[in-house]
Amino acid sequence: MTDASKGPLSGVRVLDLSRILAGPTCTQLLGDLGATVLKVENPATAGDDTRQWGPPYVKDGDQDTDLSAYFMCANRNKLSVAIDITTPEGQSDIRRLAGLADIVIENFKPGGLAKYGLDASSLLSECPRLVYCSISGYGQTGPNAAKPGYDLMAQGYGGVMSLTGAPEGEPMKVGVGIADVMCGMYATVGILAALRHAEATGEGQHIDIALVDSQIAWTINEGVNTRLSGQTPVRRGNGHPNIVPYGVYGTADGHVIVAVGNDAQFTRFCDVLGLSDLPEDPRFATNPARLVNREALAPLLEPAVRARTTDAIIAELEAVRVPVGPVQTLPQVFASDQVAARGMALDMIAEGLTLPLLGNPLKLSRTPVTYRHAPPRFGADTARLTKDDPFEDV
Repeated sequence: MTDASKGPLSGVRVLDLSRILAGPTCTQLLGDLGATVLKVENPATAGDDTRQWGPPYVKDGDQDTDLSAYFMCANRNKLSVAIDITTPEGQSDIRRLAGLADIVIENFKPGGLAKYGLDASSLLSECPRLVYCSISGYGQTGPNAAKPGYDLMAQGYGGVMSLTGAPEGEPMKVGVGIADVMCGMYATVGILAALRHAEATGEGQHIDIALVDSQIAWTINEGVNTRLSGQTPVRRGNGHPNIVPYGVYGTADGHVIVAVGNDAQFTRFCDVLGLSDLPEDPRFATNPARLVNREALAPLLEPAVRARTTDAIIAELEAVRVPVGPVQTLPQVFASDQVAARGMALDMIAEGLTLPLLGNPLKLSRTPVTYRHAPPRFGADTARLTKDDPFEDV
């Protein structure tokens, strides 16, 4: 039974065998929505690898804890149980927990859990209603299935690095592990769809999701541009392949983002800059024409923007409804009144320690996300394994 006060997924039980980022992103989101998540961590490695991916760490007095910033970013609303799945006892524990769970998620190499009898086929034969999600670098099939998958490799193989960076520079990854994060998001969608099917029919299933597949999916317009035109896209820095002007411009004291989405906005943009003749020029009158002549347009716009301060150009363009905004550093982001209003900077207290986290962006009017459990210390909840139902009374 769902308890709306605990979130829309209250009562859903998740056995989390994943680590690093893609799987934990998924299970943290499920936990935020109310699911009970038991995170299984390997005692031989003192838990999830990311516990050691610091500094910075939360400190207890002068001592670093095992709560690195990296670990905390994806492991809220979980309980940590230490289980060695290489042992018969550990395998028995996992099978018992799977029998009590609605969802199992793992990110071992394809076939890596079969030798322990914990793969999808084995657990679904014992628990036919189970939703079992496998995350891997290249998927469970295909010629690259056996290769390990990391975010950087997925960004490279999936093409986004070829699109990112300065036109004359080297290919660049996105500044965060976006292939992992988006894979976790796709996994969440797939799990919820499979869970609805299981609840309606009693029939579970295996979800196979790959970092590279999800990364290819979010090449979005550039991916379809390539398939339609047959041409290889080029890196444009902060430019847009289909919209001009759209990008970052230097100002008298910094930078500003301008995103001109249609011809009417372009006319108003030019009026603000004192360049009202440009929209009458056939080279710049329409967005398709501006795309062709982007190299001629840029040196006409850039000096006019650079003559103004960042605050001034933002105020002028906002006044005429041209999309514009600042380029903020992360300290500026977290100091902003917008972040405060939206609850995107979250502090949780655990064992007297303050853990600075990021809020969940979902704002549900009837069943809001909840923050019930701070990121756990390694193995903090292992004693639950002695209970008849370790998922209960969370």
